[in-house]
Amino acid sequence: MPKQYLELCGRTVLECSVAAFLAQSWFDHVAVVVRPDDDIAPRLAGLKDERVELIRRGGETRRDTVLNGLTSLAQRGVIDQHDWVYVHDAARPGIDAASLLRLSARLEHETCGALLCVPMADTVKRVDPVASLEASAEYRSGGTVDRSRLWLAQTPQVFRAGALRRALQAHPTVTDEAGAIEAEGGRPLMVNGSRRNLKITTVEDLIMLRLLMRGEF
Repeated sequence: MPKQYLELCGRTVLECSVAAFLAQSWFDHVAVVVRPDDDIAPRLAGLKDERVELIRRGGETRRDTVLNGLTSLAQRGVIDQHDWVYVHDAARPGIDAASLLRLSARLEHETCGALLCVPMADTVKRVDPVASLEASAEYRSGGTVDRSRLWLAQTPQVFRAGALRRALQAHPTVTDEAGAIEAEGGRPLMVNGSRRNLKITTVEDLIMLRLLMRGEF
């Protein structure tokens, strides 16, 4: 089961993510980009809102999916090149209203764009490639990385639709939208997010979010 369709407090992960945006009346349109053969999303009650549109143009990578979604919206005149577009990962259902409002407020005088981030809290180790044996997954520490300037990127990441589309077209190997803008010389604003806005990658992440969203942690 794709992680966006796992159960979270009586709904799917995807429905929880979409609900966070629908709860804010200032979002005009919520586009959910899915694979062409996706037969689950059309049946979800949480996606029946009139502001939600399913776009069946999901690609092999995040970059491909976002670019396909932007292209579809632009070609049909749903978005203008100067519109702010909030790109959010469906696997981050813990996004909260305070973070969205904080991000929006910082865009008032922003020219490049912005993304939610949290400062790195853990000690970060660098793998020693000489002392490590990758074939047997035996990795040895080669030192500690200075974390004072390291932040963990989250979503939403917000950029002007036209600029983001051009950047994604020009840089097919980027792993997030900010990376594409950075490759074009932009320096996006980093806005404090929330540790609750974690990405579901492991079963432990899902369990943690279930507890957080039920108020048990």
